[in-house]
Amino acid sequence: MNPFLSTYKIPFETIPFSKIKNEHYLPALKKGIEIAQSEIQQITSNHEKPSFENTIEAMEKSGEIINKVTSAFFNLNSADTNDEMQLIAQEISPLLTAHGNDVMMNQALFERVKTVYDYGFKGLTQEQTTLLEKSYKSFVRNGANLNDNDKKRLREIDTEKAQLSLTFGENVLKENNEFKLIIDKEKDLIGLPESVIEAASITANNEGNDHKWMFTLDYPSYIPFMTYAENRTLREQMYRAFNSIGFKDNENNNTEIVRKIVTLRAERAKLLGYKSHAHYVLEERMAESPSKVMDFLNDIQSKAISHAKKEFEELSAYAYKLDQIEQVQKWDAMYYAEKLKKEKFAIDDELLRPFFQLENVIEGVFKTAEKLFGIRFNQKNDIDVYHKDVITYEVLSPDNQHLAVFYGDFFPRPGKRQGAWMTSFRSQKIENETNIRPHVSIVCNFTKPTTELPSLLSFQEVTTLFHEFGHALHGIFANGNYASLSGTSVFWDFVELPSQLLENWCYEEECLNLFAKHHENKTNIPPEYIQKIKDSSNFHAGMATIRQIGLGKIDMGWHSLTLEDIKILDGDFLEIENNQLKDINLYPSVDGCCTSTSFSHIFQGGYSSGYYSYKWAEVLEADAFEAFKDSGIFNAKITHKFRDHILSSGGSEHPSILYRRFRGKDASIDALLKRAGLLNNK
Repeated sequence: MNPFLSTYKIPFETIPFSKIKNEHYLPALKKGIEIAQSEIQQITSNHEKPSFENTIEAMEKSGEIINKVTSAFFNLNSADTNDEMQLIAQEISPLLTAHGNDVMMNQALFERVKTVYDYGFKGLTQEQTTLLEKSYKSFVRNGANLNDNDKKRLREIDTEKAQLSLTFGENVLKENNEFKLIIDKEKDLIGLPESVIEAASITANNEGNDHKWMFTLDYPSYIPFMTYAENRTLREQMYRAFNSIGFKDNENNNTEIVRKIVTLRAERAKLLGYKSHAHYVLEERMAESPSKVMDFLNDIQSKAISHAKKEFEELSAYAYKLDQIEQVQKWDAMYYAEKLKKEKFAIDDELLRPFFQLENVIEGVFKTAEKLFGIRFNQKNDIDVYHKDVITYEVLSPDNQHLAVFYGDFFPRPGKRQGAWMTSFRSQKIENETNIRPHVSIVCNFTKPTTELPSLLSFQEVTTLFHEFGHALHGIFANGNYASLSGTSVFWDFVELPSQLLENWCYEEECLNLFAKHHENKTNIPPEYIQKIKDSSNFHAGMATIRQIGLGKIDMGWHSLTLEDIKILDGDFLEIENNQLKDINLYPSVDGCCTSTSFSHIFQGGYSSGYYSYKWAEVLEADAFEAFKDSGIFNAKITHKFRDHILSSGGSEHPSILYRRFRGKDASIDALLKRAGLLNNK
């Protein structure tokens, strides 16, 4: 029997991963599409006058099996994929695209939606009003008003675009997995911490390379190597490998895929009456337009660039003083920055790492959530998982009621893409007066334990865990009627608020004392170390800000192109990047390296025309954290306001309204600039 086609009769109705085989996905999806088409047919053939209940709500409730299949498949295709799954993805993607277009271009269905929309919003709740507006706009923004020829072309674009995005991600993963730096001379390990050397030895042994060390492009291997390895030639080799992903002259090259994706997005936008893809996307964002995004990025850039230049000059002078480096290169950045930071603040990752054992940090985010919101996490061993590394928990409310299921997947493996993210296996919604609670997951790539040491995190990995857990809280506290508006289903430039906000607790002694204990003697992290963390928090803030601005501008550079502008893509592929970065490049450019060809956020994920969101949300969270600092970081009144107005409200109202309801005012950029040490400085 196909598990997707029946109710999951196991605790909490979680996905029965152990029973799901690759051959189940396609048949279940096809059956789900068949049922969904029947559900749409029932709506359009209803002889009753179109109403919110028999049209909008009925649409919202359709496609249940499709949701079950895709939530399992695409999450695993990111976290635990293989060649067979990637081939299935190439079959699934066009089926989903075709079905989505069948719904959005169904004229009879659109007429019913339009009738309800034109009738007005009298008698509807705010959440219902939002769902109606979103439903109507979805049709218009996906071709409902196009003529038949344009609808046909839109279908072709969407199908090709979806397949290209899959291929882009597959190429990045293959290129990442194929690179291996084998070291057989101990002198090439000078500078590297013992824990990193041991991990490299284990990696080599697992690949059959006894008595050698292996480094890969996975973050827990790449970042320490670039930070500590004294061998400058090998650092350059690692840097070039990492930053040329998708840009080499091989079968994994992504340049033509990027060109095609950008061209198709521009053509699609023009078909729908928009000047560019960015104009199309930003209509449904807080930022509203490309010009506002660029004004926002340029405003922050103007505040940060002088600081960044001074930081770079200091770093260059330091590298020359230390090793007579005439020109600091990009592969020198982390190495000399770490040494300079240690010299200035007497702190580095290896000093802090013993206090951040992964299990303790996980327990720390749970304790933080308990102190903030009263919720508890109980580990469960009877919930099915997709990989042996995954840990599961039941989340309980303050009154001991089931709130959510939480999955944690923390270590890298060949079938997992880089980075860290939060996702959902089941969204929250209310159906037949039953509050169906969510199943949320965070996926990371942290330093693995060795034979000698447990998994010890860098401070940046600690903030990453808190960041993704902030997203998870957004999902856990979801409390809406409709899945499409609950939890993290909010504007993309608002979704990073809870995650980036929670990072602030990592810098507070009251929070760190909950979990930052030495893995051997169990002593608390010394107060002077916490002060060093705070003192060094703005180290190279200017350069870090400029880097984020640059990524946002590369994104906008590609997606602000009109279809008429697209001829520029026939020239130098790097022209877009070079134009966007020309005023903020501090390091010399590196031949053969490119950002766009591995920029998965914008060409595989959902951040096209939206990478600025990280900085936008940083303004929100810096302003929001002022409220906690003023009242106490665990102040119940503030935490309840944040839970009720932000976390539980999801996308039920415009985020500006929700934020003002929490904060009592609009966010000010000053809080961010002040925290980063960039305020009122030239």
